[in-house]
Amino acid sequence: MLINLSNHPSANWQSEQLSAAQSFGEITDISFPSVDPNGDESYIRTLCDEYVEKVIQSAQGTKATVHVMGEMTLTYSLVHALQSKGFICVASTSQRIIADKGDGVKEVQFVFNRFRKYSF
Repeated sequence: MLINLSNHPSANWQSEQLSAAQSFGEITDISFPSVDPNGDESYIRTLCDEYVEKVIQSAQGTKATVHVMGEMTLTYSLVHALQSKGFICVASTSQRIIADKGDGVKEVQFVFNRFRKYSF
């Protein structure tokens, strides 16, 4: 099972990313929360605890792989907390293609490459 904890629902993924995700099994989406930029570390810890519980409930007793992409301090906390509970956490990697349209306008396209484990 792959739990997609990001702001990008799996229904909108490119076929290459869907195919790679399906190698983990069933895909379940959990929307990554909006993070208040004024929130302190206690706020991040509370959000982290809430979303770790959502992942545990979604995993239904399995040690699912969790795709975690979002605001950096919450992502760091989530990955650390989930790994301590035995979950494998991954990020999606992509090639970023930028087209300068002039007048300060840029068009950005992301092309999925692979899932990469969070490790240290």
